[in-house]
Amino acid sequence: MNGGRTPWLAFAWGFAEATFFFVVPDVCLSFAALWNPRVALKASVAALAGALAGGSLMYAWGSHSPQTARLFLSHIPAIHLALISQVKEQLDCRGLVAILLGPLRGTPYKIYAVQWGAMHASFAGFLLISIPARYLRFLTSVLIVSAARRVARLCALAYAWATFYALYFWGLGW
Repeated sequence: MNGGRTPWLAFAWGFAEATFFFVVPDVCLSFAALWNPRVALKASVAALAGALAGGSLMYAWGSHSPQTARLFLSHIPAIHLALISQVKEQLDCRGLVAILLGPLRGTPYKIYAVQWGAMHASFAGFLLISIPARYLRFLTSVLIVSAARRVARLCALAYAWATFYALYFWGLGW
């Protein structure tokens, strides 16, 4: 992945996933981490910025036209009216904590944004809780793939040397 374009792609992906897209930015970030962990870390911040921009848009839509926003959400793959109602119940019971926990369990962030906006709840609170709600998973994806990349390199190197010496000793007749 191109180091100069990757953060822009991650920003766009973060925005898209926070609004209408159903594939998480972690896909882009993990591929970036495979090639260059530093670029992936920058891209994770860009994905966060895109997610915050998209979440802000969805919050505003939910605040101004909640029924239309909910109907839009119901047409996105894996989102249905029962899930949208479930998110509202979570927000009623847990408040901002629901926004933090929901996306970590796989519930789309865009639903929380629309429902929080529909409640006319604090936009500043929404943005503040959105930072860890989005970034923890983005960062975790980058760190896991970066670590796996190192382990894979070590395994490949160990395999190469083991093969070299196996062939060496086999050639000597041992």
